[in-house]
Amino acid sequence: MPNEENDYSFWTKYKRFASTEILMYLIMIIGIGLGIIFLS
Repeated sequence: MPNEENDYSFWTKYKRFASTEILMYLIMIIGIGLGIIFLS
């Protein structure tokens, strides 16, 4: 049982980290896209 609880807490932390990573990548992609549009 303790292992399952540890896995659950690990996955919740990982999901939160993954969501922040996705947001950072989205912001980077939007910034690059805007830069290309302005440069072209």
